[in-house]
This record gives sequence, C-alpha cells and structure tokens, in this order.
Amino acid sequence: MASFSRTVPKLSFRPLIAVSLAAAGAYAYNENNGPSPSRKPKNSGKLLASSTLLATNVREASAAVKPFEEYQKIYNDIAEKLREEDDHDDGSYGPVLVRLAWHCSGTYDQNDPSANKGGSYAGTMRFQQEQNDPENAGLKVAQDFLEPFKTKYSHLSYGDLWTLGGVCAIQELSGPKIKWRPGRKDLGLDAVPPYHRLPDASQETGEYVRSVFNGRLGFTDQEMVCLIGVGHALGRCHPDASGYDGPWTFSPTMVTNDFFKLLLDEDWKIRNWDGKKQYTDSSTKSLMMLPTDMVLKKDSKFRKYVELYAKDEEKCMSDFADVFSRLLERGIKFPDSTKPMVFKTLEEQGL
Repeated sequence: MASFSRTVPKLSFRPLIAVSLAAAGAYAYNENNGPSPSRKPKNSGKLLASSTLLATNVREASAAVKPFEEYQKIYNDIAEKLREEDDHDDGSYGPVLVRLAWHCSGTYDQNDPSANKGGSYAGTMRFQQEQNDPENAGLKVAQDFLEPFKTKYSHLSYGDLWTLGGVCAIQELSGPKIKWRPGRKDLGLDAVPPYHRLPDASQETGEYVRSVFNGRLGFTDQEMVCLIGVGHALGRCHPDASGYDGPWTFSPTMVTNDFFKLLLDEDWKIRNWDGKKQYTDSSTKSLMMLPTDMVLKKDSKFRKYVELYAKDEEKCMSDFADVFSRLLERGIKFPDSTKPMVFKTLEEQGL
C-alpha cells in the first residue's frame, strides 16, 4: 500500500489535491478570487450562544479510566495511520472519519423522552440496523479503518473511538483544536436510534434545516451554519453512497473556510445529470453544492453567518472548534472529574 513518508509535512497534501481536482479549474478560481491564506487557526475558547438542551434527556458518562497520556497515544496511533494510508478519496481517510463522528453524534434528539437513543454515547452504528440507515451509506470504511484500535485499546468504547477519530482527523488536516472527553458506553440494539434523524440533503428550505439542527440537536442558526460549512469543506460525495457526486471545495482534505467563500462567490446552477438534484459551479463544473447547502445562501438569517465566516477564517475555526466539540457530547453528562482533553498533533510533537 502506498504511503507518505513520515517527514512529509501536512500541507504537502494541498498541491496534490489541486491536481486531482482539475488544476486548471482551481487555478481559474484562484486567479479571480485569491487563494486561502496560509494559517494556523487558533481556538479562542469563546463559546457561541446556544439553545438550552432538555436537561432530563442525558446519559451519564463514566469517569475516564485512563490518564491523558493514554488517550494522546491513541490519538497518535490514529494520526499515524491517517498519514501512512493514502488509498482513499483524494489521498486521505480523514474526511470520512469526520463524517463518522458527525453521524454517530447527529442522531441525538432533545425531544426524545427516552434518554436511551441517539447521539455518540452508545456506539450503536456498529449494528447493521443503524449502518443501513441510507444517510450512513459509505461509513463502513471509516469504521473498518478504526476497528484495529478497538482491538488494541479494549477499554475504549466505540463512541469514544469514533469521536476521537473525528477529532484527530480535523486536527491533522490543519483544523483547530477540538476539546474531547471519554466515558461513553457501548449499549445494545435497544439503543439504536430511529431513521430520519440525520439531515436529508435534498430538502431546500430553512424550515427543514432548523427542524433538524435547532429542533432536534438544539443549535442556533449561527452554530448550524458553522457546522455545515466547515464540515462540507471536507471530503466528497459518491453516487453509489449518498447519490450525490463530487467535492465541495478544491482542497477536500484541508479544514478551511473555502465552502463559505465558494458558496457566495460562485454562480451555482442545477446540474444536468442522471442523479439527485445538486448544484455545480459555473466556472469549472467540478464542484458541487447540496440543496441544503444552497439554503444557507438563500435564507437571509443564515446568509449573514455565511458572509461572516467567508471573511473571517480565524473566527470560523474558533467557532467550529466549540460547536463540533459540543455536537460530539450531545445528550451526555460527564463527571466533573473528566476534564476536556486537547491533543497535540503529530507535527507539534515532532513525529
């Protein structure tokens, strides 16, 4: 299996991705709009205003069973495998690990009177019943990528492993620091959440987007814009999985605010193809936007945050670090003794 040398810096991924996505198209866009500036995003630690979750719809996490150093070791193992294995989309498994962390957390519903279903707590995507949810198509590859670490670190629950994998991927793909806590517990089949809790990308109304991100997950307009936009800066869609096709940005293995800039700057047209309704950019016809993405541009209450994050990458990354960490913990109450952990990247450790 081909792999990158341990001495290759992370940012070397960017030119490789530009080539794989039709370099001429990316060049044309950058000539007109300017490239994203090189940056090391900082997490300011400022919290966004958020809706209050129903206090009774939570599950108790166990206390951390290992010291911080053990979890940093697990992080390092995942990061090294990410660096060494380049046989997935655009040379990285990182984006699909982020999607796994998102989807295993995004099934939480604050209106569910039972605290026993949904969210990352129970690790129920290991069951076929949840894997078969159409919105989870293609995520088995991420589960298989992480499975060896469940064997190696048997004390780690699936919920902890999958969320830690997402944290690791974001940080190793030049994203912000994400606070993380262990203590989730593997539960049985009776904890599998019902279908249709994850966002349906075909819905093109602000009412629908808010019904999921605010009504079920308890996030504000600003928080949902941040989650969607930074999340969709990574990876690509596949017709045989989601039914959609293509990447959102020219650098799908880098955590950036490019989604917001492209959404505003490009002229997006409905793609003429034998597939689900999606939009394509007029400049290169190599990028895509989902119907739910277009809502962020068309809805005035959403659009002001798209404009904010397109202009201010540092705030975008700081806000994303906060809201993504809270997404991973939806419906979970951690003991006071379990403090948030912040991991060093391989680069910061000189590895």
